[in-house]
Amino acid sequence: MLATALLLAAFSASGYTAPHEASGTPPRTLQLGGRTYVDKGLVAAGRLPAGTVDFLGDTLGSFSSLAVQPGTWKRTASGYEGVLWTLPDRGRNDPEAGLFYDYAGRVERMHLRIDLRTGKPGTVTLVPDKGVVLKDFNGQAFTGADPGEHTVTQREVVLPSPADGVGAGNVSLDAESLQFTADGHFYVGDEYTANVYYFDAQGQLQGVIVPPVAIQPRTDGKPAFGSLAPPQSGRRNNQGVEGMGLSPDGSRLFVALQSATLQDSAKGNAAGRVNTRVLVYDVTTSPTPQQPIGHYVMALPAYAHDGKGKLDRTAAQSELRALDANRFLLLARDGNGLGKDGDDPIVYKSVLLVDVTEASNLAGTAYETGTASVLADPAGTVLKEGITPARSDELLNLLDRPQLARVGLDLETGRGAHAGLLSEKWEAMDVLPALDPQHPKDVLLLIGNDNDFIARHCRMQGESCDSAYDNDNRVLVYRLTLP
Repeated sequence: MLATALLLAAFSASGYTAPHEASGTPPRTLQLGGRTYVDKGLVAAGRLPAGTVDFLGDTLGSFSSLAVQPGTWKRTASGYEGVLWTLPDRGRNDPEAGLFYDYAGRVERMHLRIDLRTGKPGTVTLVPDKGVVLKDFNGQAFTGADPGEHTVTQREVVLPSPADGVGAGNVSLDAESLQFTADGHFYVGDEYTANVYYFDAQGQLQGVIVPPVAIQPRTDGKPAFGSLAPPQSGRRNNQGVEGMGLSPDGSRLFVALQSATLQDSAKGNAAGRVNTRVLVYDVTTSPTPQQPIGHYVMALPAYAHDGKGKLDRTAAQSELRALDANRFLLLARDGNGLGKDGDDPIVYKSVLLVDVTEASNLAGTAYETGTASVLADPAGTVLKEGITPARSDELLNLLDRPQLARVGLDLETGRGAHAGLLSEKWEAMDVLPALDPQHPKDVLLLIGNDNDFIARHCRMQGESCDSAYDNDNRVLVYRLTLP
């Protein structure tokens, strides 16, 4: 019993009541599961100005997710280049004021170049190069507008759609995660429904992975896809499919909620939604299977929003990239930094290494087919006896002051909004081979922020949406050794 208790303690989430900053200098080594992982540090950085306009004339708001197009990544004399696709979410909005735009769902295409330099960080250059509009089964563009309670049905799939006003008649999409397949098709994870949409290379919807009952947002047994109020069960409002990744061999699709479902959350406790769900689908015979083969619980970190008090927030995950059929990287972060009002310190932003090998598989159980909670006590976060969470450990800590300073970034929230302040929302990530024969296990990890369309000069659907400051689109590049 003691061994079991220690094992569960090792797998459970950590809590941070003070800023969790990196110590020492790279390289930093992590030993996990008999393997050695190495963080070799920040090697390059770059940005796109916040006011950049995209191929449809709107302010370019990335990156809720990003992915390099398969077959385009290559080594150059000075570094690397490839075609980068980035995913904005639902457009500039102010939910508290009921303000939404009829923002067409899209993916943005860019030419990516990384120029490395000896002894100092290299540069990342991003050149926007058109994009693709996402269209539903009927060939109509998706809208970013909140759907409220109204739905439509296409090919027997119930989908959200505003009944009137902005976006009426179109399917609502709050895109948060992007993953390409080897043939150029791609998946997009949605916040409203917790669906995963499967598109062809032209952006035409081909199929939908509808989540199990436990994940679907429902109230009184009906779909509750809107973002303005929480459902009774399923994904939390604004906490849908934030992370998604395809295993390198293309056989497994990992899908993770941003934080715990409503039934898995401690009542009245914003730090009590740490036990998020991770689904694994076998996509070898169909790109849109309807039942997962794996269903796991993973404990996210909790933190104190003011960096000194009690744990009162969950460091929700924002992106996932699979390493194989059992391991993946997960980007978890706090809600502090450039983009958030106030001067709360930046407490936690890290990339976790997660392994589901020893975790309890809930596929096909009442935790998946119904809305049974995984919690032993609805007031706490301890899991029921017999449920073992996925194992996780920190691989990369973004809060490294010396490294950030080398690329002009800082953690000084007390200075107010300023150009060098680290962004609040780091939500995009991709893993790419370093293509180095001398170090065949080395990869580059690209991490991008979501600037929420915050720009001094912002345009959305032909209207002004200016902010008091710029929150530039940024990409950080790290070098890792991944066995």
